[in-house]
Amino acid sequence: MKSIFETAREDGRLSTSVAMLQAGGMAETLRGEGEYTAFFPTNEAYSGFPREVLDAITDDRGRLEGMILYHVIQGKLTTQELARMEAIRTLQGDHLDISGPPEAMRLNDAAVIQPDVECTNGIYHVIDRVLLPRAVEARVRGRV
Repeated sequence: MKSIFETAREDGRLSTSVAMLQAGGMAETLRGEGEYTAFFPTNEAYSGFPREVLDAITDDRGRLEGMILYHVIQGKLTTQELARMEAIRTLQGDHLDISGPPEAMRLNDAAVIQPDVECTNGIYHVIDRVLLPRAVEARVRGRV
């Protein structure tokens, strides 16, 4: 078994998410010790994201880091465990809304399309949309 970062790097559907982790300086965190739960949007999820918003985020390391941290939670949580919650605080500081049963879980507007990928330092879930913290979304949309 490999770390969250190494396991995600081997999944061709997640190459954009992996590139974002590297650009935002989070690759080492998700390669190292600790237990984390990460939510990785597919490459297709980024294609549905407005290009100007994505550019505004990737051009600003602080915004990029905020967006990445919004996709990560401290601790290892399966969809079974997440389904017992209504919301959860991310490493970015904002909350994700959780709805639906484990087999049809949604985080904000994103659906979990592959749950519970086990790794040495936690777990990740593949999602069909990019999650954007409300504060980052407001700042980015205000500048575009």
